[in-house]
Amino acid sequence: MKTKTLRKNKVNVVTLGCSKNLYDSEILMGQLQANRFEVEHESQTDDAAIVIINTCGFIDNAKQESIDTILRYVEAKDAGAVEKVYVTGCLSERYKPELEKEIPEVDAWFGTRDLPRLLKTLKADYKHELVGERLLTTPAHYAYFKISEGCDRPCSFCAIPLMRGKHVSIPMETLIEQAKKLASQGTKELLLIAQDSTYYGLDIYKDRRLAELMNRLADVQGIDWIRLHYAFPSGFPEDVLDVMRERSNICKYLDMPLQHVSDAMLQSMRRGTSKAKTLQLVERIREKVPGIALRTTLITGYPGETEADHEEMLRWVEDTRFDRLGVFTYSHEENTHAYSLNDDVPAEVKQARAEAVMEVQQGISATLNQAKVGNTFKVLIDRKEGDYFIGRTEFDSPEVDNEVLVKADNSTYLRIGDFAQVKIEKAEEFDLYGVQG
Repeated sequence: MKTKTLRKNKVNVVTLGCSKNLYDSEILMGQLQANRFEVEHESQTDDAAIVIINTCGFIDNAKQESIDTILRYVEAKDAGAVEKVYVTGCLSERYKPELEKEIPEVDAWFGTRDLPRLLKTLKADYKHELVGERLLTTPAHYAYFKISEGCDRPCSFCAIPLMRGKHVSIPMETLIEQAKKLASQGTKELLLIAQDSTYYGLDIYKDRRLAELMNRLADVQGIDWIRLHYAFPSGFPEDVLDVMRERSNICKYLDMPLQHVSDAMLQSMRRGTSKAKTLQLVERIREKVPGIALRTTLITGYPGETEADHEEMLRWVEDTRFDRLGVFTYSHEENTHAYSLNDDVPAEVKQARAEAVMEVQQGISATLNQAKVGNTFKVLIDRKEGDYFIGRTEFDSPEVDNEVLVKADNSTYLRIGDFAQVKIEKAEEFDLYGVQG
């Protein structure tokens, strides 16, 4: 029985998973708004007649969260609190036939490349002229900036090509226009994202063009920071490092998921590299861009990972001293190459190994942060929480990296979306505390 009046033309978009999904939701919402729908992202008012859930299907935990969210809105539909529930995104792309049978209450299922069909279902037109028109879910001063879709890499553990398809670069001119549009709306930081950013240009220009793209984006007036994510180590285009070193508005920051360092693991993972090449690459990156912040992501508990492999990873993390680091436990994904292997590392061992890696990293982060005390950094203010303004240096990406906290008192004159000079007075493992300089 309905307990409130639903707004027939209102759509609530719910996003699960990574920044690529968030970008897709923003594009969807831009299209809906252009079709005169009232749109909210993860609405708090609960009065939308239509809910669209943009799902993640990357690993077990993400899949479960997506399914739980779908079931929650299906229950809301049964109770009359929602009229229509639509599901899109990676989980829907990968498991649509099974999901249709198991959750028939969902009104329609769409894949990762079904935006025009989704809009048509809502009696909306896909507007091709909307170049870069998005409804940002982030604060206006930064935006995720997708430069390509899909992936051609053969990594054994990864189901992304099954959900996102082959690599497709977005033409450079389109991206420049999108960047100019964002800058005109007050965006100061572009967070470059892709399944594999280093592959950019190979499909349409027959050459890696990431360095050229970054150079041209750096020319866009109003863009103060450009941050590079998700670089693949094999075949890394080192001309990117030259651009990073030479252009002041390209952050000295690189997110490069390395996954492991043991040669046996790298070979089984089909990463196209070795321990020796990985060590050399990290060394060259640091030589070419002094002071760069390196972020990586690792996997523990991959099939066949021995205690010796794990110890090798721990020693490497300790020696390499990454500025930022995240860990996933291995997830045994159907239809991937690794699915044919025996998932022989127990879940509790996977987790214990992940915790051991993060414990080492916590110590490294604490030491590196302590060395920042007394120094002054340019900080982008993201938000205000309680008694603090919270921002980031050029060495930190939103959501996943360190934050800088500045006490909001009478001597502090800061605004969200502005840059400030902040002198660091105190450091913890993953936070810095400072005063306006």
